Amino acid sequence: MGEEPDNLNEPASRAEKWPGLSAAAAEQHTAVVVADRFDQIAWRDTYAQSAGLRELAEELNERYDYATDLLTDAFLAAYKIGPRLRERAEMDPCRLVNHQVITSLTASVEFVELRRETVGDPYAAAMSVLAQAAELRRMLERSREAQERAEHAKKTQQDAMGVPLGAPPGRRLGDEPGAWDSGATAVGEALRQTADGADWSAGAGTMPGPAADAVQQAIEAAETAAQLAAQALAAAAPGIRAAARNASAKAAEAVREEAALMRAWGVDSGQLERLSYDRRAQLAERLRTSRLAHWAELIGRFRQMAGGERARKVENATGELVGVTLGDDLSRVIPSELAGLGLPELRAVFATRYAAGELMLYDSQGEQSTGQGAIIACVDTSHSMYEAGPGGVTREAWAKACALALLDQARHAKRDFVGILFSAADKIQVFRFPADRPADIAQVLDFAETFLGGGTSYQTPLTAAGELLEEEFNGAARTRGDVVLLTDDECDVTEEWMRGWKDAKRLLGFRVFGVAIGAPPAAEAGSVLDALCDNLRSVEDLGDVHAAADLFRVI
Repeated sequence: MGEEPDNLNEPASRAEKWPGLSAAAAEQHTAVVVADRFDQIAWRDTYAQSAGLRELAEELNERYDYATDLLTDAFLAAYKIGPRLRERAEMDPCRLVNHQVITSLTASVEFVELRRETVGDPYAAAMSVLAQAAELRRMLERSREAQERAEHAKKTQQDAMGVPLGAPPGRRLGDEPGAWDSGATAVGEALRQTADGADWSAGAGTMPGPAADAVQQAIEAAETAAQLAAQALAAAAPGIRAAARNASAKAAEAVREEAALMRAWGVDSGQLERLSYDRRAQLAERLRTSRLAHWAELIGRFRQMAGGERARKVENATGELVGVTLGDDLSRVIPSELAGLGLPELRAVFATRYAAGELMLYDSQGEQSTGQGAIIACVDTSHSMYEAGPGGVTREAWAKACALALLDQARHAKRDFVGILFSAADKIQVFRFPADRPADIAQVLDFAETFLGGGTSYQTPLTAAGELLEEEFNGAARTRGDVVLLTDDECDVTEEWMRGWKDAKRLLGFRVFGVAIGAPPAAEAGSVLDALCDNLRSVEDLGDVHAAADLFRVI
């Protein structure tokens, strides 16, 4: 036979010098982020719904390998509560660039900030991936050489292991000789021919020295290819890390801006969770392109201010003591009644009087509670409301922001809200938001975006408001509604109409608040607004949301 043959398994064991070869027998993963089936379902569903993700994947796949795998990992890293990344040694060599990108992303401080908005929210996680698109392109471009070398290293590894290109993982030297097919590489084919004549009686074949040398050369070639791939990836790593920080920062900013936009318009997390991906994307686009999109920050400040005023408001507060009365409110029992509890024989008497509501209590005159009827905001949308104040805020924007804060006020108090947009006598549009149904965000946007133009007439919107409050009184016996008139103009009303208006106020018990926006003369004593309103103020600084703060304490 010639020189002593070597064991067929020996060349494969020598591959342990290169981690990529020693791991070939084990499973090599294509995904960097460890994911369960629920995570995978979340990704598949989101990918199916997001045209943006599919278009990005198609674009990247035309130029770079395994781009869809990279997008999947970027999504899961943002979405999962505690993402775990696989070790480098566990990865398929062709996915080492993806591994470098994802580890660079997750290691950045900016990514930690991003995850505050994206964890558990597939829409926000998808949005973060789309926001990182430009930087992902840069990272893939910087690592193009490393990716090409990784591809070459994998092919060389397959040659060294005697595995045909395209063959299933795990096929290696020492397997039965019939396992190789006609698609084997040059080295694999040579090994197959040698193995066909080897002695397999002991369960492991032997090969002549020349064949073993060929395998050793293949292994050394694989080692060299792997080293070159590692060097190329190491050279690209600093650029990838810098791009990853930029990508995370841009994504965090984009996600935060959209979240703030949603909050400004009163869209809470519960509403967002009930929306499909497409509906939520359409809503976000509409909010960004809304006619009042520039004033989202003003709307948000109004809502924040109103929330603070609600927290300060105390309803039914104890006021001036006016005497003694009978009842069962233990917080107002007079001391002499409480003294009876100290005597065992009088405790039964105290209990009997308490049950009958006949305890002696302090009587006080407290503040009247806020209204129970609807809150109605009458917003002037005549041409003059387009005018901007010194800070660039238009009168319309200030009035609409105030009205949306009043909508919040109504929701918190479980009161109906009605928005009435008006201008000339024949121009009016009514938006109703019943207390027993969630406010439809599309209707809220319609209310905010609608602008009628034309002149100004008080009678038309106030007549509509009175009729709505009368309808509420007749249907639900609710009184004490609140009407807020937001305008920048003054106009006359007829004496007959004014008499009917005052009669309606007495019958239904509603209050009228007036806000003259950028028009101090309209709020002067003796003006029509002054005659119409129980409470009137003038607002000149349209950047100051606190000019209307007291409204939210009394309404």
